[in-house]
Amino acid sequence: MVVFDNPAGVPAPPPGRYSHVARIDLGERTMLVLSGQVAVDADGELVGEGDMAAQTAYVMDTIGTILAAHGAGFGDVVNVRTYLTDMSRLAEYGQARRNRFGDTPPTSTTVEVSRLFVPGALLEVEVTAVV
Repeated sequence: MVVFDNPAGVPAPPPGRYSHVARIDLGERTMLVLSGQVAVDADGELVGEGDMAAQTAYVMDTIGTILAAHGAGFGDVVNVRTYLTDMSRLAEYGQARRNRFGDTPPTSTTVEVSRLFVPGALLEVEVTAVV
């Protein structure tokens, strides 16, 4: 069974475009597949223009809120997929996300893209978690 959700506490996606999370019942476990998150506030405004640390922190806070709404946390994340608009800023991103995952980081894929759907967004992050 799959349930799509847009939890309170995070900016709602445009109606009919996507859901923030798919909750998949696996029997004894539940898998959460989160849509890519960018640093956009409830008014649709970019947070932290040009600031990788600020955008990463905002994105991670949003991911944390979505996970918490489903009884999960960063310790439940098994995979992170990151899209950066400038791979030369990878170290900045890595430093800003490091404190969220503890001593055993999840699997991870990071790629450079030419641009994201929000002008000025430096990164988009999606995660998969198992609870």
